Amino acid sequence: MNYFDAAILSIIEGVTEFLPISSTGHLILATKLLGIPQTEFTKTFEIAIQSGAIASVIVLYAKSLLRNQENLIKILVAFVPTGILGFIFYKTVKTYLLGNSFVTLMTLLLGGISIILIEKFFKNRPKVGDISNLSYKRAFLIGLAQSISMIPGVSRSAATIIGAMFAGMNRTAAVEFSFILAIPTMLAATGYDLLKSLPNIQNSEFNILIFGFVVSFIVALVVIKWFLGFVRKYSLTSFGWYRIALSILFLLLVK
Repeated sequence: MNYFDAAILSIIEGVTEFLPISSTGHLILATKLLGIPQTEFTKTFEIAIQSGAIASVIVLYAKSLLRNQENLIKILVAFVPTGILGFIFYKTVKTYLLGNSFVTLMTLLLGGISIILIEKFFKNRPKVGDISNLSYKRAFLIGLAQSISMIPGVSRSAATIIGAMFAGMNRTAAVEFSFILAIPTMLAATGYDLLKSLPNIQNSEFNILIFGFVVSFIVALVVIKWFLGFVRKYSLTSFGWYRIALSILFLLLVK
């Protein structure tokens, strides 16, 4: 992987990490189009650059979380299901699912249909305004929904937002909860993967990882602010249609 490939993948990560369209799915499909081999380093890079995007959330939300420790505890409660299941199924996901184009395309398609149907279902339901009004039980259930995103193409953001809406949160609050929940989730995933992969990473590859981190961080900062403004005015239906169109397009193009 060269710096041009790393820049493209990092920009894609920064744009897609917090949108309900699957950053992992886009990265897998992008590596196919760019002809980047699915080596162990490529898989590690795809996971590691997510920490750059997550760093942008830390910059934006850390102060408010530290001021309200109860909300911080709820985030940690929501992290528990993914933390446990991610540890158990880490090897299976990385070996058999990460890099699998067919699985990615199918989950993109089904996820798009789900978003459209769920937006119709939640249109007139009463909503919880923010994290402060969320029970610990519901926070755990949102985390359980997030754990489904271990399957490439599902989208951690989509799974968490949908889970939060099922838990009664309004769309904007669900999106912010998804942002914040990404902090422990993705830092744990990245840290664990780097720990396992560290002996096999060359010095030149570390430079590429750092470069990817910086690029995804900058791009994600811009996207987070844009997405919050978007969901205050519009539903997520357009993202559902985008997922469907993308999956059909790649089903036709990718062998």
